[in-house]
Amino acid sequence: MERIALFIDGANVYAAAKRLGWNFDHRKILDYFAAQGTLHNAFYYTAVPVPMDDKQKRFTDALTYMGYTVRTRPLREMTDESGEVSRRASLDIEIVTDLLLTSDRYDTAVLLTGDGDFERPVEALRARGKRVVVACIAEMTSYELRNAADQYVDFKDIREQVERPGYRLPSTQRGEPRPFYASAALSDPDDR
Repeated sequence: MERIALFIDGANVYAAAKRLGWNFDHRKILDYFAAQGTLHNAFYYTAVPVPMDDKQKRFTDALTYMGYTVRTRPLREMTDESGEVSRRASLDIEIVTDLLLTSDRYDTAVLLTGDGDFERPVEALRARGKRVVVACIAEMTSYELRNAADQYVDFKDIREQVERPGYRLPSTQRGEPRPFYASAALSDPDDR
Protein backbone atom coordinates (compact mmCIF):
# COMPACT_ATOMS: atom_id res chain seq x y z
CA MET A 1 0.00 0.00 0.00
CA GLU A 2 1.26 3.48 -0.89
CA ARG A 3 2.70 5.51 2.01
CA ILE A 4 1.44 9.10 2.00
CA ALA A 5 2.64 12.23 3.78
CA LEU A 6 0.61 15.43 3.86
CA PHE A 7 2.17 18.92 3.96
CA ILE A 8 -0.22 21.86 4.42
CA ASP A 9 0.83 25.47 3.92
CA GLY A 10 -1.73 26.96 6.33
CA ALA A 11 -1.61 30.54 5.05
CA ASN A 12 -1.98 29.43 1.44
CA VAL A 13 -4.89 27.09 2.21
CA TYR A 14 -6.62 29.80 4.25
CA ALA A 15 -6.22 32.29 1.38
CA ALA A 16 -7.68 29.69 -1.01
CA ALA A 17 -10.65 29.16 1.31
CA LYS A 18 -11.25 32.90 1.37
CA ARG A 19 -11.31 33.03 -2.42
CA LEU A 20 -13.59 30.02 -2.62
CA GLY A 21 -15.97 31.38 0.00
CA TRP A 22 -16.03 28.16 2.01
CA ASN A 23 -13.76 26.64 4.62
CA PHE A 24 -11.94 23.34 4.95
CA ASP A 25 -12.50 20.66 7.55
CA HIS A 26 -8.97 19.60 8.40
CA ARG A 27 -10.12 16.20 9.68
CA LYS A 28 -11.84 15.58 6.33
CA ILE A 29 -8.63 16.59 4.52
CA LEU A 30 -6.77 13.93 6.52
CA ASP A 31 -9.43 11.34 5.76
CA TYR A 32 -9.60 12.20 2.06
CA PHE A 33 -5.88 11.82 1.40
CA ALA A 34 -5.40 8.93 3.87
CA ALA A 35 -7.99 6.94 1.90
CA GLN A 36 -5.53 6.82 -0.99
CA GLY A 37 -2.96 4.78 0.94
CA THR A 38 -1.40 4.64 4.40
CA LEU A 39 -0.89 8.05 5.97
CA HIS A 40 2.67 8.35 7.29
CA ASN A 41 2.37 11.84 8.71
CA ALA A 42 0.49 15.07 8.25
CA PHE A 43 2.25 18.38 8.77
CA TYR A 44 0.49 21.72 9.16
CA TYR A 45 2.50 24.96 8.95
CA THR A 46 1.17 28.21 10.37
CA ALA A 47 2.35 31.57 11.67
CA VAL A 48 1.36 32.56 15.20
CA PRO A 49 1.32 35.86 17.08
CA VAL A 50 3.59 36.26 20.08
CA PRO A 51 2.16 35.78 22.59
CA MET A 52 -0.24 33.29 21.04
CA ASP A 53 -3.90 34.25 21.47
CA ASP A 54 -6.51 31.79 22.78
CA LYS A 55 -8.19 31.32 19.40
CA GLN A 56 -4.91 30.40 17.69
CA LYS A 57 -3.96 28.10 20.59
CA ARG A 58 -7.29 26.25 20.31
CA PHE A 59 -6.79 25.93 16.55
CA THR A 60 -3.26 24.47 16.80
CA ASP A 61 -4.33 22.20 19.68
CA ALA A 62 -7.26 20.90 17.59
CA LEU A 63 -4.92 20.16 14.68
CA THR A 64 -2.56 18.28 16.99
CA TYR A 65 -5.47 16.31 18.43
CA MET A 66 -6.53 15.34 14.88
CA GLY A 67 -3.07 13.90 14.24
CA TYR A 68 -1.20 16.75 12.56
CA THR A 69 2.36 17.64 13.40
CA VAL A 70 2.02 21.42 13.73
CA ARG A 71 4.97 23.63 12.85
CA THR A 72 4.75 27.31 13.80
CA ARG A 73 6.78 30.46 13.35
CA PRO A 74 6.22 33.76 15.12
CA LEU A 75 4.76 36.59 13.08
CA ARG A 76 7.04 39.56 12.54
CA GLU A 77 5.78 43.05 12.02
CA MET A 78 7.39 45.05 9.24
CA THR A 79 6.87 48.67 8.33
CA ASP A 80 7.41 49.75 4.74
CA GLU A 81 8.68 53.14 3.60
CA SER A 82 5.14 54.53 3.54
CA GLY A 83 4.62 53.55 7.18
CA GLU A 84 2.20 50.71 6.45
CA VAL A 85 2.60 47.81 8.87
CA SER A 86 2.29 44.23 7.68
CA ARG A 87 2.67 40.94 9.51
CA ARG A 88 4.61 38.13 7.90
CA ALA A 89 6.14 34.78 8.64
CA SER A 90 7.49 32.38 6.07
CA LEU A 91 7.39 28.67 6.75
CA ASP A 92 8.76 27.61 3.35
CA ILE A 93 12.06 26.41 4.84
CA GLU A 94 10.24 24.27 7.41
CA ILE A 95 8.07 22.72 4.70
CA VAL A 96 11.04 21.93 2.46
CA THR A 97 13.02 20.55 5.41
CA ASP A 98 10.22 18.16 6.36
CA LEU A 99 9.61 17.19 2.72
CA LEU A 100 13.25 16.15 2.37
CA LEU A 101 14.03 14.77 5.85
CA THR A 102 11.02 12.47 5.91
CA SER A 103 11.17 11.38 2.26
CA ASP A 104 12.39 7.87 3.12
CA ARG A 105 9.13 7.30 5.04
CA TYR A 106 6.66 8.01 2.24
CA ASP A 107 6.04 7.17 -1.41
CA THR A 108 3.77 10.14 -2.15
CA ALA A 109 3.98 13.69 -0.84
CA VAL A 110 0.72 15.63 -0.93
CA LEU A 111 1.50 19.34 -0.85
CA LEU A 112 -1.40 21.72 -0.21
CA THR A 113 -0.13 25.00 -1.60
CA GLY A 114 0.08 26.84 -4.88
CA ASP A 115 3.33 28.63 -4.06
CA GLY A 116 5.79 28.46 -6.95
CA ASP A 117 8.72 28.50 -4.51
CA PHE A 118 8.16 24.75 -4.10
CA GLU A 119 8.91 23.93 -7.74
CA ARG A 120 12.55 22.91 -7.14
CA PRO A 121 11.88 20.84 -3.99
CA VAL A 122 9.11 19.02 -5.90
CA GLU A 123 11.53 18.33 -8.76
CA ALA A 124 14.12 17.06 -6.26
CA LEU A 125 11.59 14.67 -4.71
CA ARG A 126 10.55 13.35 -8.10
CA ALA A 127 14.22 12.81 -8.99
CA ARG A 128 14.40 10.62 -5.87
CA GLY A 129 11.51 8.52 -7.14
CA LYS A 130 8.80 10.12 -5.04
CA ARG A 131 5.35 10.91 -6.37
CA VAL A 132 4.14 14.45 -5.65
CA VAL A 133 0.54 15.65 -5.61
CA VAL A 134 -0.16 19.39 -5.42
CA ALA A 135 -3.57 20.56 -4.24
CA CYS A 136 -4.85 24.14 -4.37
CA ILE A 137 -7.04 26.29 -6.61
CA ALA A 138 -6.01 27.10 -10.17
CA GLU A 139 -5.92 30.88 -9.74
CA MET A 140 -3.48 30.53 -6.82
CA THR A 141 -1.25 27.79 -8.22
CA SER A 142 1.87 28.70 -10.11
CA TYR A 143 2.18 27.12 -13.53
CA GLU A 144 5.71 25.94 -12.68
CA LEU A 145 4.60 24.12 -9.52
CA ARG A 146 1.66 22.50 -11.26
CA ASN A 147 3.94 21.38 -14.09
CA ALA A 148 6.56 19.98 -11.67
CA ALA A 149 4.04 17.78 -9.80
CA ASP A 150 2.90 14.31 -10.84
CA GLN A 151 -0.73 15.21 -10.17
CA TYR A 152 -2.73 18.35 -9.51
CA VAL A 153 -5.93 18.39 -7.44
CA ASP A 154 -8.18 21.44 -7.56
CA PHE A 155 -9.94 22.08 -4.24
CA LYS A 156 -13.10 22.89 -6.21
CA ASP A 157 -13.17 19.29 -7.45
CA ILE A 158 -13.02 17.79 -3.94
CA ARG A 159 -15.22 20.34 -2.15
CA GLU A 160 -17.82 17.77 -1.15
CA GLN A 161 -15.16 15.61 0.52
CA VAL A 162 -13.24 18.35 2.39
CA GLU A 163 -15.62 21.24 3.09
CA ARG A 164 -16.66 22.27 6.57
CA PRO A 165 -20.30 23.04 5.75
CA GLY A 166 -22.06 25.89 7.50
CA TYR A 167 -18.83 27.37 8.83
CA ARG A 168 -18.13 30.97 7.89
CA LEU A 169 -14.55 32.11 7.71
CA PRO A 170 -13.62 34.47 10.55
CA SER A 171 -12.67 37.17 8.06
CA THR A 172 -16.19 37.18 6.61
CA GLN A 173 -17.92 37.72 9.94
CA ARG A 174 -18.79 41.33 10.62
CA GLY A 175 -16.78 43.12 13.24
CA GLU A 176 -14.31 40.29 13.80
CA PRO A 177 -10.60 40.85 13.21
CA ARG A 178 -8.79 38.65 10.77
CA PRO A 179 -6.95 35.77 12.46
CA PHE A 180 -3.20 36.20 12.60
CA TYR A 181 -2.41 32.86 10.99
CA ALA A 182 -3.95 34.01 7.72
CA SER A 183 -1.70 37.01 7.22
CA ALA A 184 1.46 35.14 6.28
CA ALA A 185 2.46 35.02 2.62
CA LEU A 186 -0.59 36.72 1.21
CA SER A 187 0.01 38.67 -1.95
CA ASP A 188 -3.31 40.43 -2.41
CA PRO A 189 -2.96 44.02 -1.12
CA ASP A 190 -6.42 43.75 0.46
CA ASP A 191 -5.13 40.85 2.60
CA ARG A 192 -2.42 42.89 4.32
